Amino acid sequence: MGDAQTETTVTDDRDRADLQRFAVALRRTIGEMNRLVHDFASDEGLHPTDVHALGLVLDHPDTATPGLLREYLGLSSGAVTACLDRLEKAGHIRRSRAADDRRVVRIHYAPGARALARVHFMPLAEAAARACDRFSADELDIVLRYLDALNEELGAPRAPRR
Repeated sequence: MGDAQTETTVTDDRDRADLQRFAVALRRTIGEMNRLVHDFASDEGLHPTDVHALGLVLDHPDTATPGLLREYLGLSSGAVTACLDRLEKAGHIRRSRAADDRRVVRIHYAPGARALARVHFMPLAEAAARACDRFSADELDIVLRYLDALNEELGAPRAPRR
């Protein structure tokens, strides 16, 4: 019985050490991503939150709306409007009204803004490509499955903020 207890303790310690390594690696990655976001925001006269809004507009499978941004960013309606005003003034987005319901505002990434963002974030794309070159296709599939699972867990419904 003592051997089973010792084995469980060693496994638990190893699991904790692996989780710690993941946590450190994720914090480092998030820090590097935040540095790039802050640099882009500073260069463009934007807030880092504005850059996160741009990311959602770019990555959303459908056309983004102010309500979607409000929910995603956890901002008030007024703060989202101010964010969109800054992004539109800087030439990163354009807003349009839905043809079937003029009350619905759609947010589009401005075509010229993509090229600007692409230039700024090219070091990230190049670093990602170099990192990918170190792994097989099967290993990258596992990494993507992990990141998808982590994002799913992090994006799970949460209790409302107070």
